[in-house]
Amino acid sequence: MSKASLPRPEYPRPQLQRENDTWLNLNGEWEFEFDDARLGDREQWYREHAFSRRIQVPYCFQSKLSGIEDTGFHEQVWYRRQVTLPEGMAGKRLILRFGAVDYQAWVWVNGQMAAFHEGGHTPFAVEITDLIREGSNEIVVKARDFDEDVTLPRGKQYWKEKSESIWYTRTTGIWQTVWLEAVPEVYLQKIKYTPDIDTNEIRIRAMVDGDLNGREVVLKTTVTFQGEPVAEHTARLLRPETSFRIGLHDFNDHSMGRWWSPRNPRLYDVRYRLLVDGVETDLAESYFGMRKISIEDGKICLNNYPYKMKLVLDQGYFPEGLLTPPSDEAIRQDVELTKAMGFNGARKHQKIEDPRYLYWCDKLGLLVWGEMANSQAYSEEYVSRMTREWQEAIERDYNHPCIVAWVPLNESWGVNQILVNRKQQQHALTMYHLTKSLDDTRLVISNDGWEHVKSDICTIHDYESRREVLTERYSTAEKAVTGKPASRWIHVPGFAYGGEPIHISEYGGISFKKSDWEGWGYSAAKDDKDFIERYMAVTQPLLQSPIVQGFCYTQLTDVEQEINGLLTYDRKPKVPLEIIRQINEGKQPEGY
Repeated sequence: MSKASLPRPEYPRPQLQRENDTWLNLNGEWEFEFDDARLGDREQWYREHAFSRRIQVPYCFQSKLSGIEDTGFHEQVWYRRQVTLPEGMAGKRLILRFGAVDYQAWVWVNGQMAAFHEGGHTPFAVEITDLIREGSNEIVVKARDFDEDVTLPRGKQYWKEKSESIWYTRTTGIWQTVWLEAVPEVYLQKIKYTPDIDTNEIRIRAMVDGDLNGREVVLKTTVTFQGEPVAEHTARLLRPETSFRIGLHDFNDHSMGRWWSPRNPRLYDVRYRLLVDGVETDLAESYFGMRKISIEDGKICLNNYPYKMKLVLDQGYFPEGLLTPPSDEAIRQDVELTKAMGFNGARKHQKIEDPRYLYWCDKLGLLVWGEMANSQAYSEEYVSRMTREWQEAIERDYNHPCIVAWVPLNESWGVNQILVNRKQQQHALTMYHLTKSLDDTRLVISNDGWEHVKSDICTIHDYESRREVLTERYSTAEKAVTGKPASRWIHVPGFAYGGEPIHISEYGGISFKKSDWEGWGYSAAKDDKDFIERYMAVTQPLLQSPIVQGFCYTQLTDVEQEINGLLTYDRKPKVPLEIIRQINEGKQPEGY
């Protein structure tokens, strides 16, 4: 099967790419089996088993695109695939990579245990060089989910068999790309970028893997902008990690067009050449954006200027693929539709999104609030799972300029007693400070929507539909932070409002049936005119408020039983995109 005919054939790691002949996409047909009786380990299915089904990876078995579409409870499943390596991979180190497997994964190569990973939304990799043999090789994966465990970081995946209310169909097993990467003995393993627009510098941490002893290892870095050379840097590596700064003197305060923003998503391209004893062994390409997000004098600022973040809530679900987009084109379309409606950002809700989505946000210019998939109940095991996976998410996505905020918790999910429970309060505080300890360049909202302990932005969820109520409620900061729009305290007692910027991070949710889907919303429109008037009634008071610095409308698309999207589930606009754009830009649409 050619790469062009594979499901999701695009390069899965846009932040560090190598040549086409250095990687092998393992999406496509795999053998598959449900293991409801948990016989697989006892019978050693990783060595031999007659698999009775076939599945299209990377789609979960619950989805239509998988070829199975079974939404019943099957907590343990197995995959198998035969792989013959291309000639170009011979003699190199081989890294087997998984974008995401929900929730636990065990991997065997040719009958030998290779890896275990826990966490349903983050990637993992294992070197399998010593397990590979000539000719055909067998990869077996066992995935285990916990369908009814409400302490599991699951996001919007429902713990009952059929979705309802705000909960959607579960995802079990492989749901992002599986791929094999061939690398030299000494190779560039990881890059981390920290832009500093105030000094016109990009700080780069480069990490290599391999034996450096007795060798001259040199990393040559070339930065270009729209094909034109900007800077070069050469570093001799005496240890596996090196850090350096590159001055970007191609622009200054009078030519800010090279800073990244939604209106002007400028990116710098980077080429890395790794030389060992004078011979080039590794070549990789990357990119970064020069962007700064900060709070200055109580104002949210992008690149040192006050900036109103107009976001849309995006669940990242698709009718045929569930959590997995059907194609790279579908990902790009979501970003383009979001921008066409006049939004400058998206709050990815309860999902650590595919890196390809973040790539298109970087490329096309869309701010992103990166959010963890939460649990529904608190326990000590939950804390361990949550913190570990959240750290992996931040590590994976640190380089993307589109991400301007981190949201570890939402609406007290997993910490539903935070108002009175000191352990849960300390957990929310821990998530705030843990995130800051890993990334001090972005804003952090520890518990989005209400019951804040410590957040850089005071975010409020308010589904009020009456214009006059919203106008009055957001006329002053005091009224905003003392209101209880969801019958919830905005701050946990003992944690007072400290002048943080106020952002209405969920509102609207107007249901409007424009397809065959049946469902619900927080209020309902009967026709196009009614919907547009309702959208104006909830959006204009926030735009006109003297204290609200941004909003996030619920939501981009209908999802399963929810019909409160601006688009249908299959991405058809319910009303003309231009009308939504005009309202978001503070203009009055003609005829309204």
